[in-house]
Amino acid sequence: MQFSIVFKTIGLLLMVFSLTQLPPIVVDAIYQQQEALSFAVAFALTFSSGLLLYLPFRKSTKDFRIREGILVVVSFWFVLSLFATIPFLLSESLRMSFSDAFFESMSGLTTTGATILSGLDDLPMAILYYRQQLQWLGGMGIIVLAVAILPMLGVGGMELYHAESSGISKDRLTPKLTQTAKALWKIYLSFTVICAVAYYLAGMDIFDAIGHSYSTVAIGGFSTHDLSIGYFDNIAIESVAVVFMFLAGINFSLHFFVWRKKNVLAFFKDSEFQTYLLLLSVLIALVTLYLLNSGHYQTTTEALRYGVFQSVSIATTTGFASTNYSLWPLILPVLLIFSSFIGACAGSTGGGIKVVRVLLMFKLAMKEIKKFIHPNAQINIKLNQRSVSESTLISVWGFFSLYVIAFIFIMVALMFTGMDQVTAFSATAASINNLGPGLGDVAENYGAISESAKWILSFSMLLGRLEILTLMALLHKAFWRF
Repeated sequence: MQFSIVFKTIGLLLMVFSLTQLPPIVVDAIYQQQEALSFAVAFALTFSSGLLLYLPFRKSTKDFRIREGILVVVSFWFVLSLFATIPFLLSESLRMSFSDAFFESMSGLTTTGATILSGLDDLPMAILYYRQQLQWLGGMGIIVLAVAILPMLGVGGMELYHAESSGISKDRLTPKLTQTAKALWKIYLSFTVICAVAYYLAGMDIFDAIGHSYSTVAIGGFSTHDLSIGYFDNIAIESVAVVFMFLAGINFSLHFFVWRKKNVLAFFKDSEFQTYLLLLSVLIALVTLYLLNSGHYQTTTEALRYGVFQSVSIATTTGFASTNYSLWPLILPVLLIFSSFIGACAGSTGGGIKVVRVLLMFKLAMKEIKKFIHPNAQINIKLNQRSVSESTLISVWGFFSLYVIAFIFIMVALMFTGMDQVTAFSATAASINNLGPGLGDVAENYGAISESAKWILSFSMLLGRLEILTLMALLHKAFWRF
């Protein structure tokens, strides 16, 4: 293991991250709520720590290998969350414990959207902005951003990119990796700006429009209000959220290809997008019809309004709420939680198993049924008219096996902390799928759960964000053999 390049890279990345603690100072200067000092201290500590890590190894010219890439990605997400806690800990308006602060920052950076905070409407604007910004940074992955700038600093990024994008994930869009990262960020930034403008035109003020555009495009779910999107009670705002949650749930590589070809119909030629659209349509229909038949809402318009919003929000693992869906007829909250297991498309900012993996597992199951009926038949599994290799199918099932094992262990561990079954199940699903809101005791926020449960869920969020394999590899003894 070449620790010199690892420390050098983490130091560089920390210095870059420290710059993101400056915008909240500007926000505080506008609203005059005496939070600037917390962020100034956080910036100084983060930048100086990064500098101390970087300086001893600045002349290191060793090449990155996959092991160093994995170690940097995992350790940096942990270190980043650690330094992101500083403003939360220093703020007099919060008075958070270290466990709470770490949980909140990990939830933000992994775009999970689970929060321990209540009374958001009364918190300082700088703190609210900082939470939203954490999700925006985490949405595309701070590592992908680093891939775009590290080559300019003399550090290559291919291994970082692969570690961040394990399994079936982001395709390379351009011949050079740096150009790929920049292309992804241009699309991401464009969506954010357009979303913010749309929110403002729909009725939000500037602060809320910017803040909610951050968490919408990041598929994060943090809000500046306790009632989330329901605070506005505005169909136009909910419609904007639905459109951008849907768009953010699509593979960003596909967005790039559609933009490059200037042909929207290219979306519908993609197998994963077709499945994504089908699953969302079926879920919306089921939820809306059940709401109507159960008499929960008296009009079709109301049932459709809330059914569409909550279906898209939960299925894409965003976690926004336009109403308290945990109070709906029992089958619906459970159905929505289960939809988050599938999640959004690979290469999007969403969580879950990912649509393409579920599609391939379904195709493989159909293949086995056909093979049982016709043992000698030669059946290929295809995706976008191309045969899928055996190694890809094995990696999909390997991922799913690790996912199931991790889910069971986390859920059981939470129950050992005293959680009931419903809360433990939904909290595990909400954290490992990077969803946010759960059921039972975590339907509104996670403030009431134990300290040990918060640490378990923080680990679960990171596990889900790195799509399990990257973190599991780090925990395997073979990884540390020199």
